[in-house]
Amino acid sequence: MRDAVGSLIGTYDITGRYLDQGALDRLKAYFAQGEARTQVATLINANAAEIVQQASLRLFDAVPELLRPGGNAYTTRRYSACLRDMDYYLRYVSYALVAGTNDVLDERVLQGLRETYNSLGVPIGPTVRGIQFMKEAVKAMAAEAGIGDSSFVDEPFDHLSRDFSEISI
Repeated sequence: MRDAVGSLIGTYDITGRYLDQGALDRLKAYFAQGEARTQVATLINANAAEIVQQASLRLFDAVPELLRPGGNAYTTRRYSACLRDMDYYLRYVSYALVAGTNDVLDERVLQGLRETYNSLGVPIGPTVRGIQFMKEAVKAMAAEAGIGDSSFVDEPFDHLSRDFSEISI
């Protein structure tokens, strides 16, 4: 798993170049957000169950047919799988936040998931909505914790949403 620093240095190393001012500016920006990134990861860690519960309640309120017979969250087993997946996405988002790159999402979450979801007939629209509801919950918690600029929180959640949205089932 790569982080923002390793990825940047690796890119320059492959081309045999010294770090230029643009690279140094990207590193400064990453380190300037470091404390806020770890604070948000700590918030996620301490409140993961609440974040997933809040997002799932909003999701099932917005798309109640998921819970009805024939819906993808109908039966306890499917409902539990839905919550498990949401927790899984949230955990890897916290890793991506700290790393400052979405590489971990590509390597550990999204690779192969398209095929799995396609074969199981998992609806993508509600999955994306659930991810966005979790993003909103995390951003609200960050604001309550006094984290001023939490715009970096959008990046991993939106990356997951974009990648899922490209799936056609």
